[in-house]
Amino acid sequence: MDLIINIKEEKPVKNNIQINRDALFSAETQDYRMPAEPDIHDKVVVRMRTAKDDVDHVYYIEGKKETEMKKTVSDTLFDYYEHTMTAGEEQILYHFKIVKGTEVCQYNRLGVSDQDTDQFDFKITPGFHTPDWAKGAVMYQIFVDRFCNGDPTNDVQSCEYVYIGKPVYQVKDWSRNPSTMDVGCFYGGDLQGVWDKLDYIKSLGVEVIYLNPVFVSPSNHKYDCQDYEHIDPHFGKIVKDGGSMVDQNAADNTKAERYVVRSADRENLEASDAFFAEFVKEVHNRGMKVILDGVFNHCGSFNKWLDAEQIYERSGDYEPGAYISKDSPYHSFFHFHDNSDKAWPYNRTYDGWWGHDTLPKLNYEGSDKLVEYILNVARKWVSPPYSADGWRLDVAADLGHTAEYNHAFWKSFRKAVKEANPQALILAEHYGDPSGWLQGDEWDSIMNYDAFMEPVTWFLTGMEKHSDSYNSGLYGNGQSFFDAMAYHMSRMQTNTVFTAMNQLSNHDHSRFLTRTNQVVGRIGNMGPERASENVKKCVMREAVMIQMTWPGAPTLYYGDETGVCGWTDPDSRRTYPWGREDLELMEFHRYMAGIHKRLPALRKGAVKPLFAANQQISYGRMWGKYQTVTIISNLPQPTTMEIPVWQLGVTDEVILGRPILTTEEGYNAGILFYYVKDGILKVRMPAYSGAVFTSHPEDFYPVLRSRFVEDGEEAKEKERPEAAARS
Repeated sequence: MDLIINIKEEKPVKNNIQINRDALFSAETQDYRMPAEPDIHDKVVVRMRTAKDDVDHVYYIEGKKETEMKKTVSDTLFDYYEHTMTAGEEQILYHFKIVKGTEVCQYNRLGVSDQDTDQFDFKITPGFHTPDWAKGAVMYQIFVDRFCNGDPTNDVQSCEYVYIGKPVYQVKDWSRNPSTMDVGCFYGGDLQGVWDKLDYIKSLGVEVIYLNPVFVSPSNHKYDCQDYEHIDPHFGKIVKDGGSMVDQNAADNTKAERYVVRSADRENLEASDAFFAEFVKEVHNRGMKVILDGVFNHCGSFNKWLDAEQIYERSGDYEPGAYISKDSPYHSFFHFHDNSDKAWPYNRTYDGWWGHDTLPKLNYEGSDKLVEYILNVARKWVSPPYSADGWRLDVAADLGHTAEYNHAFWKSFRKAVKEANPQALILAEHYGDPSGWLQGDEWDSIMNYDAFMEPVTWFLTGMEKHSDSYNSGLYGNGQSFFDAMAYHMSRMQTNTVFTAMNQLSNHDHSRFLTRTNQVVGRIGNMGPERASENVKKCVMREAVMIQMTWPGAPTLYYGDETGVCGWTDPDSRRTYPWGREDLELMEFHRYMAGIHKRLPALRKGAVKPLFAANQQISYGRMWGKYQTVTIISNLPQPTTMEIPVWQLGVTDEVILGRPILTTEEGYNAGILFYYVKDGILKVRMPAYSGAVFTSHPEDFYPVLRSRFVEDGEEAKEKERPEAAARS
């Protein structure tokens, strides 16, 4: 049966000839480029798909050169055209031209186009590989102070030291919400707490743990590093203790003797480093990996190179910081506006990041010594005995004073890291177009705001990721969702897409569950309780389904899986609710992670949009003989949807299995099986629902004839919700 003749076309006809544009497809995955990540001198085959017997010519376009492609393979639905080349040392940019009679169209990373443009070309970067272990890996982000207190002996004590003009405070009520000015409040979470919960983390299907900064720092977030060479003893081990603490009204650290001992004594630092090495070893023994957070564009005023808080001067065991002495070996690490002799000691004229004197800007352009120091730090933590598996880089594009210097630095950084650990992952926090940084010689990938977090949030909630605004035009706009995804993914090569952190929430933005209440606000004007009012778990489940089925590395933010709410920073940094978890939502995350890991198309498969309407989307993933289909219906009422799965290569002979259905009330993890008719999957979707389907379900699930759905409608004897089983 030729399924193509059953497809209704609505495109304008030119001379009564029309290319079946829905059938056109190519990608940078293994099915359409062999090998997908070629090395220099490799023979490379690229493939373009058309409807069977539908077009006259297909051309491979590289620059101004056109080469006609050969039809090499055909199946029931499609013809496949191929072109073979040899990769050189330079990047290759290419797209395709399809001709039928007088009709001509182009195909590039955005899909079908009537314009001949190279802006969205496919790319081959010979020698550029991202680690296979990271492609589609399930990751778990932990803000350490708020996750679990495993060792109370290392807790920051109230009045242990002064931070940003106030004595720090030990929060003893684990369930208390963060305050508006929260950076000096400590709940006691530590690496021992993470260690204690490794079985739990593993049970979620997690493969990679991403830790917010763990190096010595005076803040709870630790993005103002005090010492890059050591793990903070407040997260690690305190074996030497004692000394005075500051008065509750103190404004400086003159009497912060205990903090000096705890944070700068070498016995504590060495013990904490050794503990971290054992921690990573234990994570590896459980089949997981560890990514560290590197904050290299600025440090903190407590940093030993500057020592603006005189912590190291008081220890008496360190060389003077640049704030203390003009003759400091670290003078060149910072830019001082007053370099006269009289400006010392205690020179406060150093550059601050964004003008903050608590965040001194590091002066890379003026100090080769600083550059080498940071590169050694980068090598150290991915090398034995620590053997971390990669770096997440904070505000990476803002490191130096110019883009040119930044690119040069990150090239050196990559070389240093990959020489020390060739399989280490380098991820960067980045806003905007990342293409210039993802050319194979700097970052591997990014925290995926533009090509994941924002389009998902706009589509399902209409909210901005900080809960700072609402956009009715983007809310439920399925076509805008796909357009945004396509554009931003086109700025990345596919191997970087597969390793990108796809998050719904993180430490910098509001919790996704809070965004589902569609309320604009922050903790300062709304209070913490409002963040959890009128939230919609059904929408959260839809979001998790997209997260686990869209290309990339689905990255959970600790507590999202248990229903934690919160406005943007600092409210998004609430403690993990041990003993108060939403167990149903937790099991849903487990089940979805299991589906993600079980179905091969969800890890490395190409993606193809199938359907877009108001509050509805559907897309497919393709890898080898396997296809998956994801359907989201965010409508408040049931509806029947017809999905053109023929575009994925699914014929009427293929049975589709549905391992999961979400609804307004909960979810059903029982497997059901669907027939395809005339290339269409017909599905009755409940209100606020999502569903995942897979071809060849017999490879993953037992196929029972009693579990088939007829004509998109479930059996008259209503399916009973089954307990969610762990995959």
